[in-house]
Amino acid sequence: MTASRPLILVSNDDGITAPGIRHLVSIVQALGAEVVVVAPDSPQSGMGHAITIGEPLRIEKNPVFGPDVEAYQCSGTPADCVKIAKHHILKDRTPDLVVSGINHGSNASVNVLYSGTMSAAIEAAIEGLPSIGFSLCEYGVQADFSHVAEWVTQICRHALDQGIPAGTALNVNIPKNSPQGIAGIRLARQAQGKWQEEFDERQDPYRRPYFWLIGSFVNLDHGTDTDEWALANNYLSVVPCQFDLTAYRGLETMSAAWGMPLPEANAVANPPQPVSSEDYGPANP
Repeated sequence: MTASRPLILVSNDDGITAPGIRHLVSIVQALGAEVVVVAPDSPQSGMGHAITIGEPLRIEKNPVFGPDVEAYQCSGTPADCVKIAKHHILKDRTPDLVVSGINHGSNASVNVLYSGTMSAAIEAAIEGLPSIGFSLCEYGVQADFSHVAEWVTQICRHALDQGIPAGTALNVNIPKNSPQGIAGIRLARQAQGKWQEEFDERQDPYRRPYFWLIGSFVNLDHGTDTDEWALANNYLSVVPCQFDLTAYRGLETMSAAWGMPLPEANAVANPPQPVSSEDYGPANP
């Protein structure tokens, strides 16, 4: 980075008062960045990429991070927060980096699809902004964040100095603190997995049935190149995620099996990428 201060937008899904976002704001402040926070006014975990369209969206300044941080709480979802930050709050100011988190709990494997934390990062990528979602593999408000600063700092510096590929948001998961410490950083692919769903049926005082979704995560992929393997072996995992959900191999397979030509053969080999002014390159080249 050069002497100019990068602008970093911070959001999350656990809400503006969550411990994880306090740690993340402190870390990016230490990078010398100008920090703007737009985060939900209440927990929005598991909201995925939901947006608010059936009711008003409200924002309000919140001084929770002190006088040096411009911070807003938003009544909407994490994706709403990024949208309103980009198009209303920041207006002509373009963030050099968008960071989301630090989430309380893993967003590895299929959890990325349910994650409000990652949806904020992916929304930023859709808007043409380099972005990272950070998650700590420990649930609860008493989660230990004491070991995360050096690793989050290192990844943010890489993003600011070397850039992030266009059309990409990084899904970063950090192992729970342990005596052996973190073994290092591993670039990885998303492990195949699913939730073994269970619904606990109960009754309210009026004897009306209601349900709690419970269950457990099942890792179906034991490859050593996956995020789940990295985390199980005490590595911090970094998975580049894309919002283009086209199954390009599936296009080729279906074209052959169904006897339907592809519109442009080259489109499969070279899928289009979004264009931004910086092409997601370094913040300060």
